[in-house]
Amino acid sequence: METEAIRIGVVMRRTPLASRWQPFQWQPVEIVGEAGSPHAPRRLHDDPANAGNAETLWLFNDLSFNLCTSEAEGYFLNISAPEPCWFIMWRIEEIDGEEIAVPKTVTLSYNEAARQMDSGERVDTLPASDDVIAWLTAFTREHYHPEPKRKHKKPSFEGGEGVERMARAEEKAHGG
Repeated sequence: METEAIRIGVVMRRTPLASRWQPFQWQPVEIVGEAGSPHAPRRLHDDPANAGNAETLWLFNDLSFNLCTSEAEGYFLNISAPEPCWFIMWRIEEIDGEEIAVPKTVTLSYNEAARQMDSGERVDTLPASDDVIAWLTAFTREHYHPEPKRKHKKPSFEGGEGVERMARAEEKAHGG
């Protein structure tokens, strides 16, 4: 089950660096909820007097977001954290001859963000608002049901069927 998709936007900031290896640093700075109709990335702030050396803000509002029951555990891990947050996965792309950090996905699932990072993607965080945390908490309470912990009975070292099974498994493993 999924919630209805919500259109959101992400504001990305490009900050110049005094480094010959990396001229700029990109990072998300704001989630814009209920974004209007989608449009191409839009430069929000640029200083023409410092072209190329000024901080620049870009708005990307062509993203959609929804909650899925299959990610309920990841939502639980997020709301259990000291500071619940949005996870923004972004990539550098060339737009009109300029390298821009383009947000590709936005999630509230800790597990989904971890999978993205494990596959080599760039993922940054932004704090989630109280309204978003309340919405996420309500969804998680309704759909997250942790599996009960099972006690694993250890075989007795005084003999018995469990020890015999272990011995047979050892024999097979060592060619016996």
